Amino acid sequence: MRVDEFDYYLPPELIAQHPLPRRDDSRLLVVHRAGGRLEHRSFHDLPRYLLPGDVLVINDTKVRPARLWGLRRTGGKVEVLLLNPLGGNYWEALVRPGRRVRPGEYLEFGDGLLRAHVLERTSSGGRKLAFEWEGDFAEVLERLGEMPLPPYIKEPLQDTGRYQTIYAREEGSAAAPTAGLHFTAEILAQIQRQGVKVVPITLHVGLGTFRPVQTDLVEEHSMHAEYYSVSEDGAKIINQAKEGSGRIFAVGTTVARTLETVGAKGRVEPGSGWTDIFIYPGYTWKVVDCLLTNFHLPRSTLLMLVSSFGGLELMRKAYQEAIRLRYRFFSFGDACLIL
Repeated sequence: MRVDEFDYYLPPELIAQHPLPRRDDSRLLVVHRAGGRLEHRSFHDLPRYLLPGDVLVINDTKVRPARLWGLRRTGGKVEVLLLNPLGGNYWEALVRPGRRVRPGEYLEFGDGLLRAHVLERTSSGGRKLAFEWEGDFAEVLERLGEMPLPPYIKEPLQDTGRYQTIYAREEGSAAAPTAGLHFTAEILAQIQRQGVKVVPITLHVGLGTFRPVQTDLVEEHSMHAEYYSVSEDGAKIINQAKEGSGRIFAVGTTVARTLETVGAKGRVEPGSGWTDIFIYPGYTWKVVDCLLTNFHLPRSTLLMLVSSFGGLELMRKAYQEAIRLRYRFFSFGDACLIL
């Protein structure tokens, strides 16, 4: 399958540059796989699509201030995006300008408050860094780091809390699980009052989620592994729903990938680990029944995943309709519910 089958033209003005005043003021495009019908709703309407016995699965990861600005010993500026801790003072990171920053170099941040030794290149094109600092690393990172907004967001974010879900708990992501940004405490409470259980799982968003596809063929792309965790209680609730008449609503592609990883044999197994699952058309879904997501970049693995779930032609139709009706796209954009 060719990657250009997932290409489309998006008018630049439809890329949402900031969040709406209220999280749940977003529009909601509802895609019915059975029959191909499209509905145009508000996110306020989401609870009407959930029934008693359903399970809403959310990703409780929290975005760390993972973007650092520093200097090379030559005086040149450098940008570092922390991806994964490797134990001790070692981290996997993306570094820009990547071609100039070579193994053996030293980087400095915050007038020497934080220093990094570039050890080696990683298989994904990043760098392995060894950091040196004084005091508590989390406090240093909070002081020097910035919220790692995607490059297509050009305007400064006034409230960094808007790039976190209201249920963010487990710090470790380099990007937000954006489908969850629409939820308010009121909507979650309403959903629970309807007899729907809300189950948190964790997937720390890293390079696997937002790394561009640089191959011509979909099958030649390799996903970067990301850390996940699913509790015993969460797995039990999901399995009980699957055994009965309940449906599993995945809030975002990160939840979908995690559930399909731990439910590869048809039953969700609790535990933690690393997943590099790559879902694209032709995949047989085993756990997820309904998917809530945002609108994704052309040629991205996220668009491939939703096209696998909703069907390639139907999702093409949905995206063209969303563009025609001026929906807001990407991280701070509107939502899409695929039933």
